[in-house]
Amino acid sequence: MGNIKGIIFDYGGTIDSRGTHWSEIIWDGYRASGVDIAKDTFREAYVHAERELAKVRHIMPDDNFYVLLLKKMRIELTYLADKGAIARESVDTLAPDIAKYCYDRARNCIEEARPTLEALSKRYPMVLVSNFYGNVESVLCDFNLRHFFKQIIESAVVGVRKPDPRIFGLGVEALGLKPEEVLVVGDSYKKDIVPAESIGCKVAWLKGKGWTADEDAVMHPAIIEKLSNVLNAAL
Repeated sequence: MGNIKGIIFDYGGTIDSRGTHWSEIIWDGYRASGVDIAKDTFREAYVHAERELAKVRHIMPDDNFYVLLLKKMRIELTYLADKGAIARESVDTLAPDIAKYCYDRARNCIEEARPTLEALSKRYPMVLVSNFYGNVESVLCDFNLRHFFKQIIESAVVGVRKPDPRIFGLGVEALGLKPEEVLVVGDSYKKDIVPAESIGCKVAWLKGKGWTADEDAVMHPAIIEKLSNVLNAAL
């Protein structure tokens, strides 16, 4: 990859969870908070919340990640209460507890990733391309990450979502480079790796536990075990 001149990073799942799908982090938070439900029931609540957040503007541009998580947990837990899976009076206690657990997990991962981002940003222009809720800039500022990225391409802002390759095309344009000169780093095979390769970018797949067993079974020559391995791929 000696001809790499710029890097596109995914955010959620890549920088903030070591490649693990965020549903798994939240599930850990549920268990740490003593929520006794089946995982399939939790996944129903997770999908419900994602769909609700896509339809209704609950997340505001200045919401940091804790506020985002708190709102998301209230939606998930209210859904579970409506289904009779948890006591309704537990929602107000559980939501901040699980949100804090997940926020702390994210911060821990981000601090681990910071030296890699700092080293790469000194050598390459970097752009963030993310499916997010319209507040990723506030999230980055809260975690002191914004300065690493030349530009932010966020789905809720530009109106294009992964796996549409056009969102990566916008990232390439922001870098002012050719696709073959850009390395895309992401955690999702279907949403990051496939569309990035389809427009000619190089890729590095930070593969953790995904949403489905089918994705977990996929292999690719660009798999990396930890984010710091990007240094070996790009430098």
